[in-house]
Amino acid sequence: MLSLLGANTNAFLPCNENHRQTVSTSTSTLYADTAVSDVSMESSKSDAKSLGLLTFDLDDTLYPIAQIVEDANAAFVTAMERFGFEGVDAFDIVNTGKEVREELHAIDPEKAAGLTHTEKREMAIRREMERIIFARKLQQCADDWATPVESLSDVVRKPAEQWAKGAVSESVVQQVLTAWEMERHHSAERHIFPGVIDALKKVKEEHPDVIIGAVTDGKADPQLMTFTLAPYFDFCMSWEDEQGSRQKFFRDLNDVESTPELTWIYDAGRHKYAILKEAQCAINAAKTTTNGEESNIAPKVWPDSYDDLVWIHVGDDLAFDVGGSAACGAKTVLVELPKSLGQTAPFRFDTSIEQPFWATTSKSELEERIRMNEAARELVTTEINTLERLPIAINQILLDEA
Repeated sequence: MLSLLGANTNAFLPCNENHRQTVSTSTSTLYADTAVSDVSMESSKSDAKSLGLLTFDLDDTLYPIAQIVEDANAAFVTAMERFGFEGVDAFDIVNTGKEVREELHAIDPEKAAGLTHTEKREMAIRREMERIIFARKLQQCADDWATPVESLSDVVRKPAEQWAKGAVSESVVQQVLTAWEMERHHSAERHIFPGVIDALKKVKEEHPDVIIGAVTDGKADPQLMTFTLAPYFDFCMSWEDEQGSRQKFFRDLNDVESTPELTWIYDAGRHKYAILKEAQCAINAAKTTTNGEESNIAPKVWPDSYDDLVWIHVGDDLAFDVGGSAACGAKTVLVELPKSLGQTAPFRFDTSIEQPFWATTSKSELEERIRMNEAARELVTTEINTLERLPIAINQILLDEA
């Protein structure tokens, strides 16, 4: 059995070497045409385990990240123009982000590896603003002296460059960054994969006490997607919330002598779940009646009382989603959608083709990720190629765990 917590363990303990569980390597596949009877699943529910925690990756699992990044970059251009920075291209923020990371890598590889998406994007926005201000200052000097910009010497260029750095407003940088992030969420709602909302509704109907969370290496938060995902999610854990552990992971990812481990972010998710589950149990207990009257006293609910609940993680990435969550005891659902839906996971780690325009993964990271993907393949519990099949996949896992 794979429950959320090992037998007789405390819900708040991390899944370190002493608390990790053995993961079954049996894998099933649920495709859109799989002959699975909903009626037979209904009749078997009484024999199945109960679902305690359901976690999701977000990017390329619930919506296509390439389209979302494209829309957000367009919003970046609009925001820059609104603050007087015309002439910026939608790809500039991506290319400048790569440039910033490469420059930092030459100076401090560990720090460059640990840069968050937000830090890199913020630095790219500031760099683009500096470039535009610098170019304008040089043009002003050239016009004043009736000379071509190309003829200006370093005596003029160096002070102008320093002046441009100081002229960038931090508040404007943050407003442009906010515009990018807002459009990221709006676009995700517009392009959410088919079947996602119906699947979430079905899961909540069949498992009303389940706690649903997101575990993401990006900046998205489903609780900010008011019209789609927000009603179904109880919490979100972003890699950017755990800076120290995140930086260590990326240092290890770039170090051939170290073994990168992702358990830290899933530890944080389990910790959040334990808190929410205990609160849920206490609330439910308080609603029970004593001698026909409602009780206002919530009895102490110990983690062991829900130790037998199952945790399932759903994602598109073998290394990050399957490998990381399985190491902490989760059963895993790998989402591999048709190419027509724009999912990029099958192509991000193919060294024979050009990587997505928004990707900033270094060569060493890419090679290590490929190795991690291969190791995680045997940890897949089941695969689906359409989100409509998710409720059935979940019920099948719970039945197999009984």
